[in-house]
Amino acid sequence: MSAKHPIIAITGSSGAGTTTTSVAFRKIFQQFDVTAALIEGDSFHRYTRPEMDAEIRKAREQGRHISYFGPKANDFGTLEKTFLEYGETGNGRCRKYLHTYDEAVPYNQLPGTFTPWEPLPSNTDVLFYEGLHGGVVTPQHNVASHVDLLIGVVPIVNLEWIQKLIRDTGERGHSREAVMDSVVRSMDDYIRYITPQFSRTHINFQRVPTVDTSNPFSAKAIPSLDESFIVIRFRGLTQIDFPYLLAMLQGSFISSLNTIVVPGGKMGLAMELIMAPLVKQLLEGKKIS
Repeated sequence: MSAKHPIIAITGSSGAGTTTTSVAFRKIFQQFDVTAALIEGDSFHRYTRPEMDAEIRKAREQGRHISYFGPKANDFGTLEKTFLEYGETGNGRCRKYLHTYDEAVPYNQLPGTFTPWEPLPSNTDVLFYEGLHGGVVTPQHNVASHVDLLIGVVPIVNLEWIQKLIRDTGERGHSREAVMDSVVRSMDDYIRYITPQFSRTHINFQRVPTVDTSNPFSAKAIPSLDESFIVIRFRGLTQIDFPYLLAMLQGSFISSLNTIVVPGGKMGLAMELIMAPLVKQLLEGKKIS
């Protein structure tokens, strides 16, 4: 962790909705005139899409599994080194993984490929990571130890699968069968490397739909925010003003000593109200506590 070059990480599995949280942070950065270095978790994949397809086929033939959730397909070492270097110097490198044709065309590349590594912008105030592994810990690597503010975005698993299914078929051109196969193939890595992160986060935002999601693989649409509640859990934070949040977020309530439940439509506002003081604290060189 670094008081001079703080790192904020949003971690959540594929299709979890981390983008919504990113929008809230971008508003906060604009409010405080913060210049952020942005890093996408997918840029630390080991393989291009064709290479990953080949690795999946090879693993299936050998009776093993590989998924984007685990270390076989991701370079946790480079991710940890990136966080360490930024925390110490404010420098580092980044690249982009191009998911779609729209993302790839400006780079004259195919989707499922990487842009070249480039230096992070100079003189930034904070490093902002969004991806799968912001809080990952393995016997070899401890990415979480370098993060100053760790946020988990964790819809209940059926909603997570609905979001992934509709995103990957609608935006990324995958078949429904391929997405379902990915869910099954990824389960072991999901349990080992994704879910443990949410016990290390400072704050979790868990979206719980109020409509039936019993069979996520038959869903035609993602439940809206207004069809959801947001369960917000705090860990190790002593300065959260619960009375203020209850007054500002109409319809919210306290469900346990460290948890507030907010109507889904107020998710963005809740994030801004909660995160802004924490970001200000980091910018002042104080640790989150």
